[in-house]
Amino acid sequence: MSMNMHKSLPDTDSAAAFPYGAESTARSGRKRWMIVAGVVLVVVAALVGWRMFGSEPVAAPPVAVPSVTVVVPGTTEVTEMVTAPGSIAARRDDGVGVQGDGGRVTAVLVEPGQRVQRGQVLARIDRSIQTQQANRLAAEIRATEADAALADANLGRAQALVERGFISKADIDQRTASRDGARARVGVARAQLAELNARIAMLDVRSPANGLILARNVETGQVVGPGTAALFRLAENGVLEMRAQVAEQDMARLKPGMSAEVTPVGSTESYRGQIWLLDPVIDAVSRQGIARIALPYSPGLRVGAFARARVQAGTGVRPVLPQSAIQSDARGSFVYVIGADNKVARRDVTVGTVSDQGVSIASGLVGSERVVVSAGAFLRPGETVKPVLEGAAAAPAPATAPVSAPVSAPVQG
Repeated sequence: MSMNMHKSLPDTDSAAAFPYGAESTARSGRKRWMIVAGVVLVVVAALVGWRMFGSEPVAAPPVAVPSVTVVVPGTTEVTEMVTAPGSIAARRDDGVGVQGDGGRVTAVLVEPGQRVQRGQVLARIDRSIQTQQANRLAAEIRATEADAALADANLGRAQALVERGFISKADIDQRTASRDGARARVGVARAQLAELNARIAMLDVRSPANGLILARNVETGQVVGPGTAALFRLAENGVLEMRAQVAEQDMARLKPGMSAEVTPVGSTESYRGQIWLLDPVIDAVSRQGIARIALPYSPGLRVGAFARARVQAGTGVRPVLPQSAIQSDARGSFVYVIGADNKVARRDVTVGTVSDQGVSIASGLVGSERVVVSAGAFLRPGETVKPVLEGAAAAPAPATAPVSAPVSAPVQG
C-alpha cells in the first residue's frame, strides 16, 4: 500500500496537468508589459514638455505700432471773428393806432413793405357825423359874427349921440358890453369849429415818421377806437437791426462802430451792417449779451427771421490747424497730441475763427505740440503710436513688425 502511495505522477505536459494556472500566468505577463509601456510614455511626454516649455520659451508674436500723421502748427496771425446767432427786428418799431374818437374804417391806403413819409395818411375813418357838426358850427360862427357886427354898429351910433346929451353914459357902457359879448361868442364858435376840425383830422391815421410799413392789422369796414391795438407797425426811417446773442467772453472784444456781416438762415446772401449798441446787461442764465447791429432795409431781411452775424474783432496770433484735426464730444472740442514718449494724449481746446487757412485755436495749444492731423477717431488716450510729420517720408518699419498704414490705428471700443 505504501509503495502505491509514493508512486510518481505520470510525466505529462504541465499545461495539460495544470490548465487554469497557465492562463493566469499569461494574463499577468501582458499586464506587466502594459505598465512598462505606460511608464515609458509618461517619461517621454515629460521630456518633450520640458524641452518645449522649460529650456526654450516661445517668443511672443510682434505687435504692430500704428503710424499717424502729425503737424506742429506754430502760430499764425489771423483775423479774429466773433460769430453769434440772433433775430432781425426794427431798430425803432413804432405802433400806429387811432388818436381820435374812432369809427368805421373806410379806406386803407398802404401795404406792408411800403415806404411812407411823415404825416402821410395810412387809413381813413368815417367822418360823416363830424362833418355835419362842423357845418353847424360854421353856421353858428356866421350868426355870432352878425350879432357882433350889429352890436358894434349900435355902439358907434350911441357914442355919436352922447356928446349931444341924448344918451347917458350908462347906455354906452351897456352897448359896449353887448358888443364885447357878441365878439366873445364869435371866438367861442370859432374855437369849437377848430376843435371839431382837429378831431376830424385825427380820423385820418397818419404816419408819425418817415419809415417802412412792417405790418398792417386793419381792414376796410372794421370799427376801431382808442382802445384798439395798433393798426400798423412802422420801422422808423426804414432801419432794421439784428439783435445778436453774444457769449459773455466775446462781448469785451466788441465795440460800437465795428462792421458786421449778417446772413439770414436759409439764405446765401449776406448783408453789411454796423454795431450801434452793446446792451449793458448780461443774462444771468444764458451768460449772453445782446449786440445790436444796424442794417439798412433790404427785401431779403424780414423782421422776426433768424440770422447769424460775423463781426471782425481785430487780429491775433493763434495756432491754426486743419479741420480734420478737431474732434468734439459731449465735453467740447479737443485734439490729440503726441507726447515725448509717443503716447496719445487728449487736449481740450477752444475753437476760434474758421477761415481758408484752417481753424484757429483760441486756447488749449501754444503751437509747439505734435498734433494728430487725421485718424483721431481711431485713437485712444494712452495708446503708443509712431508719429509721422506731415510732408515727411515715414521711416522704415522694424523687421519684426509689419508696416501699417497711417490711419490703421485700432478702433476704440
